[in-house]
Amino acid sequence: MSKTNQGRFFEDYRLGDKLQHAVPRTVGAGERALYHALYPTRHALYSSDSFAQSCGLSASPLDDLIAFHIVFGKTVPDVSLNAVANLGYAQGRWLAPVWPGDTLRAESEVIGLKQNSNGKTGVVWVRTTGLNQDDTPVLDYVRWVMVRKGDVDAPAPETTVPDLPAALSADQLHIPQGLNFTNYDFTLAGEPHRWGDYDVGEKIDHVDGVTIEEAEHMMATRLWQNTAKVHFDTAARPDGTRLIYGGHVISMARALSFNGLANAQMIAGLNGGAHANPCLAGDTIRAWSEVLDKADTAAPGVGAIRLRLVATKGGAPFELRDEAGKYRPEVLLDLDYWALMPR
Repeated sequence: MSKTNQGRFFEDYRLGDKLQHAVPRTVGAGERALYHALYPTRHALYSSDSFAQSCGLSASPLDDLIAFHIVFGKTVPDVSLNAVANLGYAQGRWLAPVWPGDTLRAESEVIGLKQNSNGKTGVVWVRTTGLNQDDTPVLDYVRWVMVRKGDVDAPAPETTVPDLPAALSADQLHIPQGLNFTNYDFTLAGEPHRWGDYDVGEKIDHVDGVTIEEAEHMMATRLWQNTAKVHFDTAARPDGTRLIYGGHVISMARALSFNGLANAQMIAGLNGGAHANPCLAGDTIRAWSEVLDKADTAAPGVGAIRLRLVATKGGAPFELRDEAGKYRPEVLLDLDYWALMPR
């Protein structure tokens, strides 16, 4: 009897499966330091205890995407070890800040299955929840991933595609307890632009670019304990390349968005997202954003802004799809999220 884990193949999933993911992980300030070394992120709320305290929090929490990456990484051995590609996200909510010293774990439920027409792969939808040491949910989201079949002759499951809303409404967003932007210091934050300065439909070119290095990607996937074969093993892809983890692209694009959206301090919701094309080492990531919506919140001085964040590896900004409606080949990421910003 083999004691090694070959990972689940598409035919191994059943609708309603509950997956308890190993291994819980205690996070500390080291995660913040490594995250800020990997990505050029400068949002003040996640950089300074004193700035966070001036905004009503007890200290600076860990970056929202640190929580996302750690929870995501927990799911890989059970969800995407035999993945061809991670395809998209929906209904993501950041439910509580993650503080140094917290211990995070993850659990998932299979909510959708669909075999592809080639009979060799299928799409699996899961709803994942990240919890801390008190069993308090800190994050939940839906993602779907294309997974290889281990036995191409295995019967296809009944197709179930979950009905996912296009976006969260602003009243579904969680506002951290105590968050207050009425005394917000725009000088220390780095830009003067507040919630009222942005118009729905406005597009922002974030100007800067960062070239993805193989070593940094490998460090990131190890940091998040992401063991998907396509990120590590050159034999896992026909062209012999290692696919850059999609979350690495998300974090890089979010960091680049500081230039123009420095005051979009906290990610509160993930409405949807697609990894439009693969990213490989040597690609230079650039980013642009579009304002999709705005809403008030009940927290003092805090507004919610819905943004489309697009990461590319070339081409002109603001070009997303071709004449046929398909993503242009240079588009890497199309992410729709809510952020919290001073009004």
